[in-house]
Amino acid sequence: MADPAMSVTPYWEVTFDADGDVDGRQRNRLLAGVAERGVRDLIVFAHGWNSDRSGATSLYSRFFAPFPRLAPAARIGYVGVVWPSMRFSDEPVPDLPRSVADGSARRPALDKDTRTALRETFPGRVTVVEQLARLLEERPAEESALEAFGRLARLLVEAVPPEPQALFAADTLVEGVPQDGPAMFADPAAAVCEEFARALAGLEVPSGAAGFTVPNPWDGAHELLRQATYYAMKRRAGTVGERGLGPLVGRLARAAPAVRVHLVGHSFGGRLVSFALRGLPEGVRAVKSVTLLQGAFSHYAFAARLPHDPRAGGALQGQQHRIDGPLVCCHSRYDTALGTVYPLASRMAGDARGAVGGPLVGKLLGAKWGAMGFDGVRAVPGTRACTLAEALSAPLPVSGCVNVDAAAVVRRGGPPSGAHSDIVHPELARVVLAAGRVR
Repeated sequence: MADPAMSVTPYWEVTFDADGDVDGRQRNRLLAGVAERGVRDLIVFAHGWNSDRSGATSLYSRFFAPFPRLAPAARIGYVGVVWPSMRFSDEPVPDLPRSVADGSARRPALDKDTRTALRETFPGRVTVVEQLARLLEERPAEESALEAFGRLARLLVEAVPPEPQALFAADTLVEGVPQDGPAMFADPAAAVCEEFARALAGLEVPSGAAGFTVPNPWDGAHELLRQATYYAMKRRAGTVGERGLGPLVGRLARAAPAVRVHLVGHSFGGRLVSFALRGLPEGVRAVKSVTLLQGAFSHYAFAARLPHDPRAGGALQGQQHRIDGPLVCCHSRYDTALGTVYPLASRMAGDARGAVGGPLVGKLLGAKWGAMGFDGVRAVPGTRACTLAEALSAPLPVSGCVNVDAAAVVRRGGPPSGAHSDIVHPELARVVLAAGRVR
């Protein structure tokens, strides 16, 4: 069923709730429609953090637009995954000018749109959201106020049993046991906020340069809240992938055995489609390619062993073998959200020791806590690496992990996110087609 705002057809939308339950009517329309329309290749795209359906649909429409021209003879169907994520209103929106999309890199207060998004994303926490907003607006001088802010942030995003989301927070496992919850909530909130503030300040004025001053910890409180919500979105992405999208692909394989499925994910959507591999029913080989666009999860997620801890491995170790084709990871060094703030937040989420700030964060923490959207898949033997030009001029490998340096096009954006959302390019559409050998 085509959406009026969609630039391609046939297009289906599939909506999941926070626990991975799918909209039954949308699911049934997809299962019936794929067969009726004679679809051969089905491209399934999962967004990252967007606060509403319209934002996700707009991204899908613009990203899918070049496909009919690039593969005119292919029988392609398109699916847009909608899941309950959110975006802070001062974050860039994909493919919009910075003057429209960006706010201050360190906006201290929560504006109306962000408060509304938080209330909708975390129902039942309205009072908590208003208390957080008031503290960010007033910025009390007492350290106890920052500690209260940290407690409220934790309360906002905590998973309450029997919700399944608590099982999907880890990107790495130690001897088969998931890592504990975010230690950044166990550390003194004032210290955590100061560390975030230093990191954000370092994105704009390098430490030691003229004009660099020690920032106010409240400048980092906004980032602490943002990272808290990201942690919740990280859990949701894994939940929706394994409990929702994976089983849906299994049903699709039974309903239309000849259909070739190509999973595409941006940011946390990359995590979602990767965890969908874990949710595939046994024996299903319908997934012919996975393309990750600026994936916001650990570059060790697919590793059997971590370089810094041989007891530990990635939560998705070996899952690339569930793909009957390659796993292609597009990354860019211009993605400062994944190159600087993500490693810092990941270190805080998994290790309560040590403190590093400013421009050193990416250098000292990136190797251990890096995101694959910044430097690609790591510690997986046999992983191939190529430039974007190489990926488009020669056939991609037929299996295994492939890192594609997409910095030639994924480069626009300013602090704090950098080029994280700069993914709407025909070159990346061509990578998706090349990964799945769609002609």
